[in-house]
Amino acid sequence: MSDERSFVDWDWRGVTQRAAASSHGAAGHPRGFFEAKRGIDVVVSVLLLPVVAASALLLLLLNPLFNPGPLFFRQPRMGLHCQPFEAIKFRSMLPAGAGERGADDPLEVDRITPLGEFIRRMRLDELPQVLNVLKGDMSLIGPRPDFLDHAEVYLETVPGYRKRHMVRPGISGLAQTEVGYVQGIFGTRRKVSADLYYIFNAGWRLEAFIFWRTLVIVFTGRGS
Repeated sequence: MSDERSFVDWDWRGVTQRAAASSHGAAGHPRGFFEAKRGIDVVVSVLLLPVVAASALLLLLLNPLFNPGPLFFRQPRMGLHCQPFEAIKFRSMLPAGAGERGADDPLEVDRITPLGEFIRRMRLDELPQVLNVLKGDMSLIGPRPDFLDHAEVYLETVPGYRKRHMVRPGISGLAQTEVGYVQGIFGTRRKVSADLYYIFNAGWRLEAFIFWRTLVIVFTGRGS
């Protein structure tokens, strides 16, 4: 069994505690890995711009019937070095009411529109984040950024959470492909363990694995 596959059987608590106790990042990354990774992010994102534009045009035509409201959804997220940035997505939910969802509250699935459910299942709602990648806020692969208000809670309640911000957040990541969508503080602990595994073992083999797993999930509609 490969290292990437077997990581789900690791001692999650041990991984998180070791990373939280560490005062530095993992050694052993391929020389120039993160610099080259940034270059690939920019090239691939530029190539994806026509796909984003075509998807936006199609959704503009479909939204009035199946997803009334604005085309885009913008939300403050926590990024590199715990700094906030504004993530952009294709909107898949009706606007929230007066109350806000807490860090440990379940997703309000009743707000997901019929078209929104489809674009979420196919991960099309994430496509506009290639603009965040071009700006330098995000990478194509890395820990998924959390809603800023929730992230500030997790910083105080989830061991190792701050360490997951040592790298740029990603559109897809190991936690998304192997752990899946999680909710609340308990689920976030599992997600953080996978994110720390990624950070402390980052390299081309792991990048290729996550890329392949992301394609499988997108084209089959299964997985996270």
